[in-house]
Amino acid sequence: MVENGPVRLIEVATGVDPAPALKYYQIWGRSLKTGEKQAPDADAGGCFLRIKVKYEEMKNIIKGLPLPAGGLMLGLAAAGNLTASHGIVCKVLSGTLSFVLLLLLLTKGVLAAGAVREDLKNPAIAGIAGTCPMGIMVLSGYVQPVFPGAGYLMWLAGIALHCVLIIYFTRTFMPGFCLRNVLPSYFVVYVGIAAACLTAPAYNALGTGRVLFWFGFITYLILLPLLTYRALVIKSIPEPLLPTLTIFAAPASLCLVGYLKLFPFVNMAIFWLLAILALIMLFAVLLYLPKLLRLKFYPSYSAFTFPLVISAIALRDMDGFLSKISMGVPALGYLANLAEALAVVLVVYVLIRYAGFMFLQQVAPGPHKVHSVSK
Repeated sequence: MVENGPVRLIEVATGVDPAPALKYYQIWGRSLKTGEKQAPDADAGGCFLRIKVKYEEMKNIIKGLPLPAGGLMLGLAAAGNLTASHGIVCKVLSGTLSFVLLLLLLTKGVLAAGAVREDLKNPAIAGIAGTCPMGIMVLSGYVQPVFPGAGYLMWLAGIALHCVLIIYFTRTFMPGFCLRNVLPSYFVVYVGIAAACLTAPAYNALGTGRVLFWFGFITYLILLPLLTYRALVIKSIPEPLLPTLTIFAAPASLCLVGYLKLFPFVNMAIFWLLAILALIMLFAVLLYLPKLLRLKFYPSYSAFTFPLVISAIALRDMDGFLSKISMGVPALGYLANLAEALAVVLVVYVLIRYAGFMFLQQVAPGPHKVHSVSK
C-alpha cells in the first residue's frame, strides 16, 4: 500500500479499517489498488471521504436513538428547573443536554420516518413517545425569557403534538380494550398533557392550563385503579418494560405542581388527595427501585428520570405551600432535599447508561428496541 495514498489517509484519520468506507471514495473515479500512483488531489478526496464517513456515522447514531430517549430529554429539562436554585449553571447544562436530545429525536423523525411510524404501532413505544411533546412544553420555559414569542409557539406545538398523540393512541389502541394490555405508559399519554401547566403561567395562559389540568386530573383518577390492578394483580409486565413502573410516581405529583401553579385559591380536598397519592406512589416506587436498577439496560430506563424529578418538585412545592398557610412539616423539607438528590443522581445515571448504550450500538449494531406488546 502506498504510505501517502488515500487508503492510508483513511486509516490514519479514522483509526479504523477503511474497507467499509471505500465505496464512497469510488465516486471520485479513482482506483485504490495497492501501488497505484496517487492522484494530485488525493488530499481533497481524502478530506471529502472523512466528512462522508463521519456523516454516515452520525446518521446511524441518530437513527439508532430509541424514541423512549424522549423520557430522558423530559427528565433533563425538568431537572434543570429542579436544580435552578443551586445556580444558573445547573439549569443551563440540563437544558442544553435536553435540547440536544430533542434535536436528535426530531432529526430521527426526518431521517427514519418509516421506522418511527413502525415504532408507533407498538402501544408501549407510542405511550412512552408522549414524553417528547411533554419535553417540548417544559423546554419552552427555557426559551420564553429570551424569546417570548418562540417559547409560546413551542408551548403550543407541544400541546398540539400531545393532542394528536391522544387522538392517535385512542383510535389505534383503545378499541377492543383489554386490561392485560394496559401499561404504565398510558399515564404518559392521557395525564402527560398536564405538563403544559408547568409553563402556562409564563404565557399568561391560565385558562388553557386549567383546562389541561382538569383533563389530566380526571383521566388520572380513571386510569389509577385500572393500572394499579394491572400492575399488582395481573402483573406479567415484560422485563424490558418493568422500568416504566416508576411512571406511577409521576401523575399525582405532576397534577399537584400544576394545581398549585394555576389556582390561587386552593381546594384543600384536592390538595390533600394529590399530596397523599404523590407520597404513596413515590414511596412505593422507591421500595421497588433497587430491584428495577438491577435489570440490564433497556431504553425504558428513561422512565427513572422525570417521575423522580417531578416528585421532588412536588415535595418542594408542597412544603412551601404548607409553610405559607402555617401548616409546615419540617420533615417534609428534608424529604424534599433527599428526593432532589436522588432525582439528580438518577438523571445522571440514566444519561451515562444511554451514552454507553449508543456507543455499543455503533461498536456492535443489533436490535435494541423496547419490548413489543401486542394489542
